[in-house]
Amino acid sequence: MASNLHRVVIIGGGFAGVRAAQALANAPVQITLLDKRNYHLFQPLLYQVATGGLSPGEIAAPLRAIFARQKNVEVLLEHVLNFDLAAREVHTSSGSVPYDTLIVAAGAKSTYFGKDQWRAHAPSLKSIEDATLLRARIFEAFEEAEKTKDPAQRRAWLTFLIVGGGATGVELAGALGEIANDTLRHDFRSIRPEEARIMILDAGSRILSNFSPALSQSAERQLIELGVRCRNNVRVKDISPEGATVLTPEGESFFPARTVLWAAGVTGSPLAEALSKAANVPLARGGRIAVEPDCTVPGHPEVFVLGDLAYFDHSAEGDSSVRKGSSAALPGVCQVAMQMGDYTGALIAARLRGKTKPAFRYFDRGNMAVIGRHRAIAQVGPFGFSGYFAWLLWVFIHVIYLVSFESRVIVAFRWAFSYFTFNRGARLITRPALSRPPLLPGA
Repeated sequence: MASNLHRVVIIGGGFAGVRAAQALANAPVQITLLDKRNYHLFQPLLYQVATGGLSPGEIAAPLRAIFARQKNVEVLLEHVLNFDLAAREVHTSSGSVPYDTLIVAAGAKSTYFGKDQWRAHAPSLKSIEDATLLRARIFEAFEEAEKTKDPAQRRAWLTFLIVGGGATGVELAGALGEIANDTLRHDFRSIRPEEARIMILDAGSRILSNFSPALSQSAERQLIELGVRCRNNVRVKDISPEGATVLTPEGESFFPARTVLWAAGVTGSPLAEALSKAANVPLARGGRIAVEPDCTVPGHPEVFVLGDLAYFDHSAEGDSSVRKGSSAALPGVCQVAMQMGDYTGALIAARLRGKTKPAFRYFDRGNMAVIGRHRAIAQVGPFGFSGYFAWLLWVFIHVIYLVSFESRVIVAFRWAFSYFTFNRGARLITRPALSRPPLLPGA
């Protein structure tokens, strides 16, 4: 690639980073995409990996394959350490990468609100590694319940607590309900998987609070059909290997449970702190970077922050295309990230032509959450849907948004097979090699 081209460095191969690079496909730029992983991950389907519905490779696509035909993109597997905005350099574990325009789209990580010791007892769901760990814990719980003869211990192994009533928590709970009631129903001899207790613990007054109250109520009814119970107005006080201690309006309670899953909150990538120091701007709410209306860092028009890492709070009042009542920052969802990526790529291309673009405006194309087979809710503008139609809409949208054609075909086939058989073929219990028992001599 010619060295005199405008150098665009993109950090992060998620929705925002990939879409920004694709939007610059025909621009006179040299793009360097840096990511600590070599694949683009379709995060909305991570819960399917965690519950054995899909395998990791079916929701991820190698970044080099995505950009194989886009000759102005160079993909580098790198760990970004910090930034020198004055010198316009990104410092990585291998050296420095110069840029003319920088796009930081490094995503977010789970937060335990200062209780990081809970992470060992209540894993979260933000990566493929997280998903395979959750999958092992979920299916191992049924195996342990099968072995134990103690009724109290068996009940604890068959109790699943999910902290957080947002989309991730609801989707995990619904999938667990299907596993207990359908997938594993005839697999065991000593236990009845359908007797599993699955509970969502949420601090708010209702689950899925970003939906209308009517759709939240519909989601809760659909969860109840799967044996899931929602406990609202509940705050977690402590989590241990034996269960969770919670504060309810009636007082303190302890729920014995050997499997606790965390879906209660996210914060910005650690790179947000490094960028805030380099740009001399404070971190905004949720460990994110507050951006200007054009998604740039204040005082640095050459630096863009996109996706989950961006705190964007510039929604125009009276704009019907934006989520109603959106005086708060835009949510960290994939459609926001994709639109930011498209906008930023178009803005950079316009700047190179000596032009500019109006401020970024987010067009809310709807919101949806799947609960299980034939069960989902969807909100598109003023219209709300639930049940079978919402489920069909969710299936269609998620297959279409998968980046690679191969993934679309495989996932569509896998879901069709699961639809008719109730089977989850990827329900493997895998562990890191060091945690496995030593092999017998000669094994």
